Amino acid sequence: MSSFPQTATDHDYPKLAAEPDTECRYIPLDREAMRNALRQQLNDPSLYRMLIEERPHQFAEAIVLVAESSIRKQHDIITAIESVMSMPAYQQLVLAYAPATAQFIPKAHGVFFGYDFHLSPKGPQLIEINSNAGGAMLNAILARAQTACCNPALINTVKAQNPEPAFIAMFIEEWHAERGQQPLHSIAIVDGNPPAQFMLPEFLLFKELFEQNNINTVICDPSELDYRNGGLWYGDMRIDLVYNRLTDFGLEAGALQPLREAYLTKAVVITPHPRAHALYADKRNLAILTDESVLRDLGIAAETRALLLKGIAHTDCVHKEDAETLWARRKQLFFKPAKGYGSKAAYRGDRVTKRVFGEIILQGNYVAQALVRPTERQLKVDDEMIDLKLDLRQYVYKGQSQLTSARLYQGQTTNFRTPGSGFAGVIAISDDNKGDRDRAALALT
Repeated sequence: MSSFPQTATDHDYPKLAAEPDTECRYIPLDREAMRNALRQQLNDPSLYRMLIEERPHQFAEAIVLVAESSIRKQHDIITAIESVMSMPAYQQLVLAYAPATAQFIPKAHGVFFGYDFHLSPKGPQLIEINSNAGGAMLNAILARAQTACCNPALINTVKAQNPEPAFIAMFIEEWHAERGQQPLHSIAIVDGNPPAQFMLPEFLLFKELFEQNNINTVICDPSELDYRNGGLWYGDMRIDLVYNRLTDFGLEAGALQPLREAYLTKAVVITPHPRAHALYADKRNLAILTDESVLRDLGIAAETRALLLKGIAHTDCVHKEDAETLWARRKQLFFKPAKGYGSKAAYRGDRVTKRVFGEIILQGNYVAQALVRPTERQLKVDDEMIDLKLDLRQYVYKGQSQLTSARLYQGQTTNFRTPGSGFAGVIAISDDNKGDRDRAALALT
């Protein structure tokens, strides 16, 4: 339901009809039915407790209907971006401000790029790209659980898809790119202090997926890894591949030296890796992708330039000499750290104080992005109508969308902390088949 095949075509999308002027709407779900479906699917009381009881706003109690044309436009924007990112001239530009580790060229591509979109009156607009986007496995199980508690009209129309085979194939492909046909024996899922991470349940789901495919798997802090005897070790287990969930994207911290050395000496495969973040996820890159003169200099075709300029929120790098202009325009801007993640230290311009603005200017390495207001809809939660905002995420590997998900939230940014918020499944709805309008109306009752 919320997932799309790795090589999707127009015929792969589940379709419902929509009102001509409707690009997005929510369908509320029965909370208990969804939780029962999750409980049966997880088959692990401790994991269910972590997901539902300890993280009550991990999953929204809604399905999001999005116009099929909007989904297709998102894929077109992704294709255009990927075409630019493959160019040596573009890579030379962005690697000029990347860390030294990004100069190392691995053969692995990098798993789970997250392309995040807001839906604007002029169509979907990309607001950022993440190089180690979380939530893919959570959305995979959510899609099946939400299908189980849908209105029968939806169940008859939408067939839940299973992205897990594509996920495991992706990791195997990353391994084979570096090691040929050698078997993959072990994976370490690495993050700082994993037991304290909000996404720990997802790590456990990935561990289960890998072990179901006969790959020994550990979840660990980087301090638990040693580089010795030409390999990366977790105790007496040699690690073949690291699924990297760290937010030190360049592996620059001193505490990461064993992991960094193992990577740079090709003793271990790391995915996603520093070069992936440098090419895709440093937010300064969006300033290149939304600068028409730079795109012309790169030799980008007019049609692709137009798609990028319309489909990406315009972004500028913050410079001290522009402080006065930026302050005057702040209400139309969103300020983000170039290497930021998870909305940390990001500020909507109409809410930024003079003091914080001064710190942004002084610190540097920030971008100022045109404010693209997220879609807002109401959803009934606990018998109360709540205003919720929405963004869409495409999980992408080698330019192909594997999964589409939504995040509902209140406040300035996604937070998974407020009533009604969380991940939600996505259904593409037809915007041209007027004969099916009655079926859509039935599904929404």
